[in-house]
Amino acid sequence: MAGIRMENKIYEVGMYCRLSKDDGTDNESASIATQKSILTDYVKKQGWHLAKTYVDDGYSGTNFQRPSFQNMIKDIESGLINCVITKDLSRLGRNYLDCGLYLEVFFPEHNVRYIAVNDGVDTLNKSAMDITPFRNILNEMYSADVSVKIKSAYRARFQQGKFMGTTAPYGYVKDPADHNHLLIDDKVAHVVREIFDLALAGNGIAKIRKHINKQHILRPAAYAAEQGATGYERYFEENEENRYIWSENSVRGILRSPIYAGNLAGYKRIAANMKSKKRPSKLPEEWEVIPDTHEGIVTQEEFDTVQQLITSRRLPENKGGFENIFAGVIKCADCGYAMRAMSANRRKRPDIIDCVQYSCNNYGRYGNIMCTAHSIEARDLFNAVLTDINRFADMAVNDEKAVRAIEKRLTETDQSKAKALEKEQRKLNKRLAELDRLFSSLYEDKVMERITERNFEMMSGKYQKEQLEIEARLKEVTETLSDSYEKTQGVRDFLSLIRNYQGIKELDATIINALIDKILVSEREKLTDGMVRQEIKIYYKFIGFVGELHITPTKRWTALKPKNCTVCGVEYVPRSGISKYCPACAKKIQREKSNESKRRSRERNRQACIELSAKNDRLR
Repeated sequence: MAGIRMENKIYEVGMYCRLSKDDGTDNESASIATQKSILTDYVKKQGWHLAKTYVDDGYSGTNFQRPSFQNMIKDIESGLINCVITKDLSRLGRNYLDCGLYLEVFFPEHNVRYIAVNDGVDTLNKSAMDITPFRNILNEMYSADVSVKIKSAYRARFQQGKFMGTTAPYGYVKDPADHNHLLIDDKVAHVVREIFDLALAGNGIAKIRKHINKQHILRPAAYAAEQGATGYERYFEENEENRYIWSENSVRGILRSPIYAGNLAGYKRIAANMKSKKRPSKLPEEWEVIPDTHEGIVTQEEFDTVQQLITSRRLPENKGGFENIFAGVIKCADCGYAMRAMSANRRKRPDIIDCVQYSCNNYGRYGNIMCTAHSIEARDLFNAVLTDINRFADMAVNDEKAVRAIEKRLTETDQSKAKALEKEQRKLNKRLAELDRLFSSLYEDKVMERITERNFEMMSGKYQKEQLEIEARLKEVTETLSDSYEKTQGVRDFLSLIRNYQGIKELDATIINALIDKILVSEREKLTDGMVRQEIKIYYKFIGFVGELHITPTKRWTALKPKNCTVCGVEYVPRSGISKYCPACAKKIQREKSNESKRRSRERNRQACIELSAKNDRLR
């Protein structure tokens, strides 16, 4: 054959077979068997020696990290084979860059002959090798086309709300009548419910994990293995107790997954392209979510609240045992940073809440170059929020007139704006319809040659530009109207919710997270009359900010009970737990102690001078 350098060399042949998809049986697929038959006959006819057969059944041609292919590369490097044959070029691979690297660099450097039987590719045939790169490109194009079609099919099914996972997530089972639909698994759904309840109560992921581990509940992977899923047993081979040890990632995965609110979530990790095997993780807020695809174990409101708590990185309890029910909610009004609960640097008080104050975290980290302290006593904040919640709850239950006044105040501006927007929306829709008619008429004039091509292009361009501008404005108006309608409904939802909290005496994290989005605390300000005032803004769920609260900050020492002065017997409020004297006697005693301290200091100095003088006399 022209272009082939004929040789009588007896080759040590490595026969390579590959198939992208397994045929579903325990045996090799028929296609692999066909490849083997073709290649074996070819080797026999050439009179060569078949050194070894390599098979990758079920591996993509775009990835060269296949186990048998890599074994073949090692055998080439060790000199066991000097000829590689495949049924066709696509069996070697479908990535034209890597294929070219092996054909033009690796095989020649190791004196290895490569033959693709059906494609007529032979590295000894120089003329045939000229066309080989184009074959590689076509093979890759075929693989890319298949990849696009498969991805499109999967996305279409995902957007229809069909669950495409191999196994159902923890807490669910696949519907026997429809494997793309999820049903609640009653055996473990209560565990998921308990995890969310603990999170809503203000517990962090580490604390929830410890609580679940104490109950000796099978972790999700162990439960999946018990239900017959494969690939999980390797986690428990060395230690059976691992079946009952939950990780923080398991708890976090449940709390983060929209699946448990009845929504299908997907495209959490996407490869950049067909060739890239790296699949970087996306943030939960970037996931694609299809709502209401199955029954949720928790409500959407509960799920949203938990996401807010996790995102704010809550620390619900400090080392002193103070339960920080406002964690993740309280913010600095000026810089927006979270405010942290911290010791107020005072003597012990009867209640731990009187030993704690909140301060701007930005100020705590960088000092007054970034912000100011915005300090507020934990007791003051607790009392102010409790009072405000009770005020709205009583109003919602007993004062219909006040309720209507609030509804009007919160929605009046939106309603008047909504009317104007609705009028504008009607005008925009009417103009769009007119433009459609104009386009139709203009096209008819062009076809009938009533206008020139130039005039048609000019007028159609003008209409198209106007159409795009109207569509953009119409989208903006529609979104604004939707927000307005939601706010009106939000007022009703808030009043309906807060009625349930009438007459509460205590606050906890569950109540705070159910009712409040955030609390902004301003810096203390000194009024002209010498009084100190501090402003608090509470942003409630559904309605946002209603009205600011103005409080008079409590002085730290007022949390102690009155006692009698040990000198004069007068009753006074102590400023520390070890105080013994009223302010007047304390000043008198302090002066006496100061004078006594000065007298002793003078006496010590005088005595030192005498000793120094005596020492100098002895030296002379």
